[in-house]
Amino acid sequence: MLHRLHRISALLISLYVVFHLANHLAALGGVETHIAFMQNYRQVYRASLVEPLLLACVLFQVGSGITFIVRRRGQRRGFFDRAQALSGAYLAFFLLFHLSAVLYGRFVQGLDTNFYFAAAGLQPGAYPGFFMPYYALAVLAYFTHLACGLSWLTRRRLPTVARDRAAIGAMALGLLLAVTIVAAFSGVLYPVELPAEYCLGNCSEPPVR
Repeated sequence: MLHRLHRISALLISLYVVFHLANHLAALGGVETHIAFMQNYRQVYRASLVEPLLLACVLFQVGSGITFIVRRRGQRRGFFDRAQALSGAYLAFFLLFHLSAVLYGRFVQGLDTNFYFAAAGLQPGAYPGFFMPYYALAVLAYFTHLACGLSWLTRRRLPTVARDRAAIGAMALGLLLAVTIVAAFSGVLYPVELPAEYCLGNCSEPPVR
């Protein structure tokens, strides 16, 4: 039963993640494009009924995922089995840390948690040594966890070679997207000028983050 609820929760979260990644890829067209995309789809995920449901799914996903990892500690065999656990553990960390940071920025600091909020830590003079792998690993971990889960669910329908190739392909796609998104937000593709309220270590009076 817990596994079934975990999958249902994962499906709901993935609907959000797909649009969230599309939003981040919109940054390839510039900051304004990213913010315009976000303003449109915020009307859906910040709706009074949707946002609490999404937050509840995230908390349940983290709790149930950690439960599975603990239950099968020392029992996992093979690359994909271990990769699923490792990626799930990182996603649990990322979701809790990132969700806390966004809610803090939104409700305590009074910031619009848009492109600049995510880009702040990636700029020179801030903390790119932490935030670059932090964001990149989150994208890679999501695709890895999804690929490993789908590989297990289709184990009786598809041959092993096909499942392994599909999983590796999904991980490669995740890595490509991770590098692309981090490059856009860090200012590699075009200059990023942060408003003063979003600056971290490279401003005279950075907000507490």
